[in-house]
Amino acid sequence: MPPASKLNPGRLRPLVIVSAIVLLAACGGQASPRPVATSSPATASATNEASGQCSGQPTPAQTEGPYFKPGSPMRTSLVEPGMAGTRLALSGRVLSRDCRPIAGARLDFWQADASGSYDNAGYRLRGNQTTRSDGRYALDTVVPGEYPGRTEHIHVKVQPAGGGTLTTQLYFPGVSRNQQDSIFDPRLLLTVEVAASGLTATYDFVLNG
Repeated sequence: MPPASKLNPGRLRPLVIVSAIVLLAACGGQASPRPVATSSPATASATNEASGQCSGQPTPAQTEGPYFKPGSPMRTSLVEPGMAGTRLALSGRVLSRDCRPIAGARLDFWQADASGSYDNAGYRLRGNQTTRSDGRYALDTVVPGEYPGRTEHIHVKVQPAGGGTLTTQLYFPGVSRNQQDSIFDPRLLLTVEVAASGLTATYDFVLNG
């Protein structure tokens, strides 16, 4: 996904654009008008944390892909010094089908860097964490670039204690290549907003069983 400066209204056609003034820390200088984007009802996830609602519909599973590596470090930030890319603060909840928070669920994230490349030798932009008592998680990372043949996406495995694993992917709204991606699923769209430090995004996972 391109830097936040390219998230213009023309590219965010599926979104509701709300005018706001934010200061992007990476740019410095004076604040300038920026759009704040939130998903429209047609594209919002059924478990959108921003609405505070839960439909009880399980999060769709998707392919693991070729680049998963077990043994990632436990951490809530994947950002490293000097790492290129637009900063992204991702947060949400892990819920049961009856919409109860699931504490202690493990989330394992992995993704491409801003140029669309995966680190297959080490654990750059890979990490795991467990949900808090309220079922919440929070991850600091960067917006991934387009991997050849794919739209921008973040991989994740979600596993409650003693339960099965949900493997899926998260997508960004308003990206033109979404519709060209053969496995893109609008139910896996993040709700994205422009923030002072880059972008924020939310997604709630609902586990089946």
